[in-house]
Amino acid sequence: MPDGSSTAHLLRPKLVTTFGEGYRLVHFRQDAVAAATVAVVALPLSMAIAVASGVSPERGLYAAIVGGFVVSLLSGSRFQIGGPAGAFIVLVAATAAQFGVDGLLLTVMMSGLMLTLLGVLRLGSLIRHVPHAVTVGFTCGIAVIIAASQLKDLGGFHLSAAEPGPLIAKLAALGGALATLTPAALALGSGSASLIFLLRRYRPTWPGMLIVVVGASLAAALLRLPVETIGSRFGSLPHGLLAPRLPDVNLQLVLHVLPAALSFTLLGGIESLLSAKVADGMTGRKHRSNMELIAQGLANIASALFGGISVTGTMARTATNVRAGAVSPLSGIMHSTFLLLFILIAAPLASFIPLAALAGVLLVVSWSMAEKAEFVRLLRDWRTAAVMLTTLGLTLARDLTSGIVAGCMLAVVLAAFKPAAPKERN
Repeated sequence: MPDGSSTAHLLRPKLVTTFGEGYRLVHFRQDAVAAATVAVVALPLSMAIAVASGVSPERGLYAAIVGGFVVSLLSGSRFQIGGPAGAFIVLVAATAAQFGVDGLLLTVMMSGLMLTLLGVLRLGSLIRHVPHAVTVGFTCGIAVIIAASQLKDLGGFHLSAAEPGPLIAKLAALGGALATLTPAALALGSGSASLIFLLRRYRPTWPGMLIVVVGASLAAALLRLPVETIGSRFGSLPHGLLAPRLPDVNLQLVLHVLPAALSFTLLGGIESLLSAKVADGMTGRKHRSNMELIAQGLANIASALFGGISVTGTMARTATNVRAGAVSPLSGIMHSTFLLLFILIAAPLASFIPLAALAGVLLVVSWSMAEKAEFVRLLRDWRTAAVMLTTLGLTLARDLTSGIVAGCMLAVVLAAFKPAAPKERN
C-alpha cells in the first residue's frame, strides 16, 4: 500500500481514499475499538478544557462532537482527532472575558474561514516552516499559563474579585488568598493528578483520566466534601446539542475580534499540522496538509454554529487513536458519536464532577505538553536558545501572538547573519 506521498498535494479527504482502497468489516471493528478508547480520553478532557477556558463544560463537548466529526469527515490525515485543545485555553479565556460568548463564537467562526482559505490557497506548507525553537517556546509558555490557571480550582481558593488574567497578577492574587484554601479541594485535585501519573506509569492502557474523574466524583459525593462541582457552578448539562445559529455579527465587533481570530488561526494551523505530522511518524503515512487546513477550518465554523469552542488537531488524542489500532477516519467520526450519546443519555452525571479533579487533569496535560527534553536540548545552542526563550518570555509576559511573531523574526535575523560553512578545498 502506498504511503500517500504521491497524493499529499491533493485536496481530497482521506476518508474518500480509504473507501477507494477498500474498507472491510474487520477495519470497522478496529476503528470502533479505537473510537471508544479515544472517547473515554476525550470526555473528561473536553469538559476540563472548556471550564479552564472560562465557558461552560458542554461547549467543550460540542466542539469535540461537531468539530471532531467534521475534522474526521474531511481530514487530510487518516488518524487525526479534532476537538478542544489545551493550547487554546489562554486564547479562548481571554476572548470570552473581553467579548463574551457571542464574541468568542464569532472569533472561532472567523478563524475557521481563515484556515479554510489557507488550505484552498495551498499555504499549508508555510505554516510547517515555523521554527522548531518557536514551537517549543510557545508550547512551554502555554503549559505554564495553563498550570497557573488551574491553581484556583485546585486549591478551592475564594477570591474577593475576578481572577486576573496576567500571570504575575494571577499568582499575586492567589498568594493573597492563601487563607481561603480548601484542604478537601487540594487533596482531591493533587490526588487526582498523582493518580493519573501513577496509572500512566503502571497501567498505561487504562483510561486514567476517566477513572480518576469518576473516582473523585464518587468520593466527593459519598464523603460530602465541601468542594465546588460542575453542577454547583454551571448547573446541569443540556440533553443534546443546541440548535445551530449564527453569532451576533456587526462590523465593529468583527474588527475588534480580528486580532484574536488571527491568533486562533495561527495556533490552530500549527497545532493541527504538528498533530498530523506526529501521526505520520507513528504510522509511516503522509497527510495532506492543505486538505487538513480546510477540514480544520470547516470544523471550527461548524463548532461555532452549534455553540462550541475552537477546534484543532489534538496530539494526545490522535496518538491514542493510532495506538488503539485505528485504520481510517471513521474512528474519529465514531468517537464523536460516542460523545454525543453521553450527552443524550448520561449528561446529568457530569454535575457531580469536582472542579478540583478537572484542575488535576489539566495539570497533567500542562506537564505533558511542555517539551521538557527538547527545551533542555535547544538551550545548548545560543541561537536556538535565544529564539526559544524570546518566544517563551513574550508568551508569558504579553500573549501568544507576540511570542510567535517575535520568535520567528529573531530566527530569521539569526539565520541571515549565521556564518556560512567553509568551502572544502579541492
